[in-house]
Amino acid sequence: MIHIKRTREEFEYEVRALTMAFFKGEKISTKNDEEFEEEVTLTIEISMGENAIGISFEKNGVPITSLMCKANLDERAEYKNQLKILLYQGLSEITGTTLPWGTLTGIRPTKQALTKLEQGDSKEEIERYFYDRYLCSKEKTDLSVDIASLELDILRKIDYKNGYSIYIGIPFCPTRCLYCSFTAFSVSAYKDYVDSYLDALFKEIDYSVNCFDGLNKKLTSIYIGGGTPTTLNEEQLERLLIKIRDTYDLASIHEFTVEAGRPDSITYEKLRLLKEYGVTRISINPQTMNQETLDIIGRKHTVEEIKETFKMARELGHDNINMDLIIGLPGEDEEEVKHTLEELKALNPDDLTVHTLAIKRAAYLNIYKDRYQDLKFGDASKMLSLTSEFAKAEGYVPYYLYRQKNMSANLENVGYSKPGKECIYNILIMEEKQTILALGAGASSKFVFPEEGRIERVENVKDVKEYVTRVDEMIGRKQKLIKKEYYGGDSCNK
Repeated sequence: MIHIKRTREEFEYEVRALTMAFFKGEKISTKNDEEFEEEVTLTIEISMGENAIGISFEKNGVPITSLMCKANLDERAEYKNQLKILLYQGLSEITGTTLPWGTLTGIRPTKQALTKLEQGDSKEEIERYFYDRYLCSKEKTDLSVDIASLELDILRKIDYKNGYSIYIGIPFCPTRCLYCSFTAFSVSAYKDYVDSYLDALFKEIDYSVNCFDGLNKKLTSIYIGGGTPTTLNEEQLERLLIKIRDTYDLASIHEFTVEAGRPDSITYEKLRLLKEYGVTRISINPQTMNQETLDIIGRKHTVEEIKETFKMARELGHDNINMDLIIGLPGEDEEEVKHTLEELKALNPDDLTVHTLAIKRAAYLNIYKDRYQDLKFGDASKMLSLTSEFAKAEGYVPYYLYRQKNMSANLENVGYSKPGKECIYNILIMEEKQTILALGAGASSKFVFPEEGRIERVENVKDVKEYVTRVDEMIGRKQKLIKKEYYGGDSCNK
C-alpha cells in the first residue's frame, strides 16, 4: 500500500498516474487522514506551496529522501509540470528505474510532436523539448517525431480541415474477452434487440448526413467498430451496408473501414458483402496466434480459423487488411510472441496494430484478477521490441501511436502499415485533427475546433436497450451542440 499525502487537492490524477507507472498493481491512497488495514510500505508527502514544491519519501516508517524545487502556483501548467518532474525524480531514485516516456501520462505524445513540426521546429528542437519538459527517452521521442512526420505528409494530401468523419458502433460480440472494457454485449443474449438497434442507428445515420448543411463540410472517412460488427448476421450486415451506401456519397470519401474482428463471427458471405458495398479496409484481429492464450482470454475460435478467414478475405479481393496483436497477455512471454509473429509473417497483412495490454477497471482480468494470479506475464518491453524489430524487417512503418492508462511497463500502442496502406481515420482521431461524428450505443462524438484549441464531446448512452428507446435524445444532444457551435444557436433545423 502506498499513501500519498498532499497539502492541496490539485493534480491528484497526475500524481496518482505517475506513481502507478512506477508501482504497477500497488494500491494507492491519496486521502490524507485515512486509516489503513493494510501495511503502508511507502509514504509520499507532497507540500505544494505558492512558490515551491517539496516531496519527501518514507519507506516502512523510515525517511529515505526528499526533494524541493521552485514553482509559481499562478502558472498552473508549469507548476504541474514541475511537480511531475520532481515526483518522477524521487520515484526514479528510490526504485532505481526510469520510464521510457518519462513524466508523460497523456495518451497522445505524437500530437505534440505533430504540432511542433507544423510550427516549423526541427527534430533536434523537439527532442530537447520532450526531454526538458517530460524527461522522455530519445527512443520514444524519435518514434513520436518519425510518426508525426509521416502523419503530416498524409494529412497534407487530404482536405481534412473542411471535412468530418463518421464512426458507427455495433456493440455486440460473440463473447466478452478477458481484457475488454469496451461497450459490448453478448449477441446471443441480445439477439432479439439487434434489429431494433439497427432501426435506431439508422435514425442517427439519417441525421448525420445533413447535420452540417451549408458549411461545405465533406465526409472524409467512415469507420464501423464495436464490439464486433460482423456479429450481425448476413441479412443485418447487408441492411446496414445498404443504408450507408444509400445515405452517404462513398465515391468522395478517402476510406471505409469495417472491423471484421473475430474469425468466429466472419463468413465468406459477410466478407463478400463488405467488398461489394465499397469497404476499402478491414481488420481481422487475432490478438495472438497461440491457441492456449486464445482459450484463456475467452476467444472462442482457433488459430486455424484465423488463417482460413484471412486467406478467404484475400481471395475475395480485400487488399488492405489490418491485424491486431496484444502484447502482455496472460500466459505469454517472448517465445509466444515470436511464434505469433512467425505466423503473421506467412499471412503478410497490410497493417499491423500492436497493443500493449492495459487492464481497465471494467475488464474481467481486473474484476476477477485472483483467478489469474498464477499465470505468467512476460516482460512487456522485450515483447514490444520484438514486434518493432519484426515490423521493420517486414517493411512496415509506424504511422500512429497512442497510450492508455494502466498499460504494461508504461509503454504504448503502435499502428504499423505497408506504405500507402495507413488508416486515415486512425490518424484523424488520435491527433484530434477533425470532428468525428459518432453514432450508436456507447459512441462518443468529438467536435474539434482547432483555431481555438478546443474539443467538445457528446456521449451516447452505452446500454443497447436505453439507446433504442432514447435515440431521439442522442440525436438532440448532437443537434444542440451543432446549432450552438456552427449555426450561432439559431433555429436551424439541422
